[in-house]
Amino acid sequence: MNNSPKIIISGGGTGGHIFPAVAIANALKRLVPSCEILFVGANGRMEMEKVPAAGYKIIGLNISGMQRGSIMKNLALPFKIIGSVKRALEIIKDFKPDVVVGVGGYASGPILYAASLKGIPYLIQEQNSYAGVTNKWLGKKASKICVAFDEMEQFFPADKILKTGNPVRKDVVDIKGKHYAGAELLKLDPLKKTIMVTGGSLGAGTLNKAIEKHLPEILAQDIQVVWQTGKFYYKGIIERLGLEYHPNVRILEFLNKMDLAYAAADLIISRAGAGTIAELCLIKKPVILVPSPNVAEDHQTKNAMALVKNGAALLVNDRSAEDTLVNAAMELLENEDQRQKLAENIGKMALPAADEIIAGEVLKLIR
Repeated sequence: MNNSPKIIISGGGTGGHIFPAVAIANALKRLVPSCEILFVGANGRMEMEKVPAAGYKIIGLNISGMQRGSIMKNLALPFKIIGSVKRALEIIKDFKPDVVVGVGGYASGPILYAASLKGIPYLIQEQNSYAGVTNKWLGKKASKICVAFDEMEQFFPADKILKTGNPVRKDVVDIKGKHYAGAELLKLDPLKKTIMVTGGSLGAGTLNKAIEKHLPEILAQDIQVVWQTGKFYYKGIIERLGLEYHPNVRILEFLNKMDLAYAAADLIISRAGAGTIAELCLIKKPVILVPSPNVAEDHQTKNAMALVKNGAALLVNDRSAEDTLVNAAMELLENEDQRQKLAENIGKMALPAADEIIAGEVLKLIR
């Protein structure tokens, strides 16, 4: 391997793709400080802001996905794909990477396809338990496919698969001994039972409706709630309830100190994105998952089921959550044995060193 290997990392669109990509880049830098890393993302998506903030250079492709229910917007898609592959070939010619890594998201497809045309080895990091169409197609020529779930042979050649888990943000899962600090930061009573609700940075309408509708029942049991609404919903909820709604309720748009929020919670209610699940396995707390129905191939339900069948989480369907979620949470808070079993089982599914294992595999592909 040369002393200053050049690596392209491509993908993004959501935090679930960007955080693992940055974690892999950071691990590569720890292993080979002299390596050169270039990110390739999609113009107008959040990676164009988050990647430079993490200290890496990024180039954007003019690419987007299929727009559901809009034929007019999809007419330009073939031209965008052709243009993006052409631009990806130019990027490869200029940067001359030794290896390319795809983490999913719109930009991943063109750059991995361009790498295959140029005979450059590439690695796919598949975060979900159900592979998307693009990754399945690109998997045929991949040198290595790093996965986070079992039974991925149904999507990829078995001899190329390595189960590594999903890279996570290390600071977020470091919760040991922080219960009291978390309660103090959130102005909560550390001795009262606490539910944490998170729908990701943008928020989840179903989770927010369920909590808002059933707050009186939660408060009647003297249970505390750390409620991260997400940016789309925060303003409306504050307008309806007020900022200081009740001493037992913390309404927040975003959780900056996620580790302290996790540490303060006795029970977590969450969507079932692959990155979130990887974090939840490492923090080892009881979890109720409400998979988003608005994702490709319903992969959040499949992610959640991988935990449910191992007795590592409870699942509540999105369509029934508004009426049943809070009741399920309160029942679980009453059942200490069940909470303990769920916490033990989810902990058994943790794969803590994913970033360094994947980085090691990337370096092995450099001829």
